[in-house]
Amino acid sequence: MPPPYRRALTRALALTLAVASVTLLGPVAPAVADDIPKAPGHRLVADYQGAPATASPVPGQAPPQHPYLAPNGRSGMHADAAGSGTHPYSGPLGRNPDVVSEKIAPVGGECATATFDTAGRLITVCGTFTGFLLKLLDPRTLDTLAEYKLPQRSSTVEAITTLDFTKIFKDTSGGAYFYLDDQDRVVLADSRQHVLRIAHRQNAAGRWEFTVENDWDLTGQVPHDCVSWTNLFPSGTCDPVTSVMPDWQGRIWWVTRLGRVGTVDPRTSAIRSVRLAGEEIQNSFSVARDGVSIVSDHALYSFTADPDGTPRVQWRQTYDRGTGTKPGSVNQGSGTTPDLFGTGEEFVAITDNADDRMNVLVYRRGTDVPADRRLVCSVPVFGSGRSTTDNSLISWGNSLVVENNYGYENPTSLLLGRSVVGGVTRIDVRPDGSGCDTVWESAVRSPSTVPKLSTANGLLYFYEKEPNVLGIDAWYLTAVDFRTGERRWRKLTGTGPAYDNNWAPITIGPDGTAYAGVFNGIVAVRDTG
Repeated sequence: MPPPYRRALTRALALTLAVASVTLLGPVAPAVADDIPKAPGHRLVADYQGAPATASPVPGQAPPQHPYLAPNGRSGMHADAAGSGTHPYSGPLGRNPDVVSEKIAPVGGECATATFDTAGRLITVCGTFTGFLLKLLDPRTLDTLAEYKLPQRSSTVEAITTLDFTKIFKDTSGGAYFYLDDQDRVVLADSRQHVLRIAHRQNAAGRWEFTVENDWDLTGQVPHDCVSWTNLFPSGTCDPVTSVMPDWQGRIWWVTRLGRVGTVDPRTSAIRSVRLAGEEIQNSFSVARDGVSIVSDHALYSFTADPDGTPRVQWRQTYDRGTGTKPGSVNQGSGTTPDLFGTGEEFVAITDNADDRMNVLVYRRGTDVPADRRLVCSVPVFGSGRSTTDNSLISWGNSLVVENNYGYENPTSLLLGRSVVGGVTRIDVRPDGSGCDTVWESAVRSPSTVPKLSTANGLLYFYEKEPNVLGIDAWYLTAVDFRTGERRWRKLTGTGPAYDNNWAPITIGPDGTAYAGVFNGIVAVRDTG
């Protein structure tokens, strides 16, 4: 799409959002799921391609179960504390798959992180333009069982007042990176720089409801002069909280866009923080017994906490951050949440932002690793001048899977049948740790999803869109063989920008359903045969 037309469309969308922000004020009552409408053309594209797969479990050991998180596979965006992107449940095998969806709002409403409570109910945060909605959904019908309204992000107000729609899509704050703890409670940081711990339960009338159990105010340590409808021209600094995760001792760690790293002690409510001056943190982070792994737009860090909770750097490793932000990246730096992996839990992996070809970087963990032995390998991936990712890697055993997001910016990027250059690559660390090797390369075009691996059936799941000469924007859940890189099958979820997943993950539920957040809500794909 030529730039003038894209700008015009962006302004039109922003104006629509302004109207939506007025019409959607106030809580939305729990309701039966309303399907996301398909754009014209869905009958002109294939509904299903390929053939059903046979489950072939992937041998290996799952990441250690975090003592303060829900069981692996259902605790957060990246499935577990290590950021592996793996689920122990078997996702759909492609046997007569069925698709259901829920439309969350007239415009927008994307449901990003999906988690599951002990009974298998789906808990998600959906980003509408009047504020994020914490929702409890029936995992089969997607009916809303309960809802809690979170405050509107400053980026949304800025987008509406400046007609710059891109501000929303480069904002990773507000609750999208939340986690489910070991007691089925949601822990998130909202747009007011507060960390909330929220439980859900049935009231005396039998209706489900969310209840805030704890509210920790970070504004004493985080600048919070943010744009709002009552503060349109702030004079100070606004530093949104990006993500939260617990460490092995139960502290809640948090990071901000402008490089603050902090902790909350749930027992004492003590809050401590440090700042990485001149650095940004736009991704989530991972935790293990040996520390907290955080990547900024300059370096990869391993943190621990002093006895009073103050974060302390154990080691720091810079990487090639390139000379600018690529199309398909939020900022000038790594787009990945660190993966903590290895048969001996000895490695951490990210990607860099090198100008010509992005590299997958694998480092040795540990405070006693000499500086000249920290790097295990640096593997260039995808084409020259056309490679970046803003999603976490998948890690299992000594294997890593990376997708190419180069060219995706927001839901206007791929309109009228366009797509990205795409590509998926699997890389394995050698058993002796002497380097890494490329195992296979795939041409699958997965513009912006957080992909997942079902270790129970050996399938990788991507959210795919290919170019279409008729201008039809067709989106597919695609299953790829982890061992070979072969596409096994794909199922049409819908057509049009409402089905663009816009950075949301695929999540595999305990009942075998694959969920994907999309621009207008959430879709679910499950076998019926």
